[in-house]
Amino acid sequence: MRAVLQRVSRAGVSVDGRITGEIGAGLCILLGVGEGDAERDAEWLADKTVNLRIFEDEAGKMNRSLLDVGGSALVVSQFTLYGDCRKGRRPSFVGAASPEEGRRLYDYFVERIKNRGVGTACGIFQAHMLVEIENDGPVTLILDTDRER
Repeated sequence: MRAVLQRVSRAGVSVDGRITGEIGAGLCILLGVGEGDAERDAEWLADKTVNLRIFEDEAGKMNRSLLDVGGSALVVSQFTLYGDCRKGRRPSFVGAASPEEGRRLYDYFVERIKNRGVGTACGIFQAHMLVEIENDGPVTLILDTDRER
């Protein structure tokens, strides 16, 4: 699984002009599910995400986690994180999970975030979404379970 984490002061996602999810301060998580990913990947990624110390403490150092600051999470499915652009001029998405498996693990990841006590909003899986992100910092990090194990 791959996730792009963006520390935000606010974020929202809409489909067909209707807001489907929005948060205040916290993380916008663009989540891609790859071929061969499993529930253990979602567990690891959820735990890492909510405990990663990327929010500032009183001294201005990145020393507080999403849980520490009581922030929220906006989780947006993003299969294009598995786009391979090494050959040709059009990305190949053969590394992405099937839509059925992608949805299953996306939903599983969202539940793992919620179960850790984080207020969570979502986009709509496989929909064309407009995502508004007010990046705070800016702080943007990439997590990849294939590289972390």
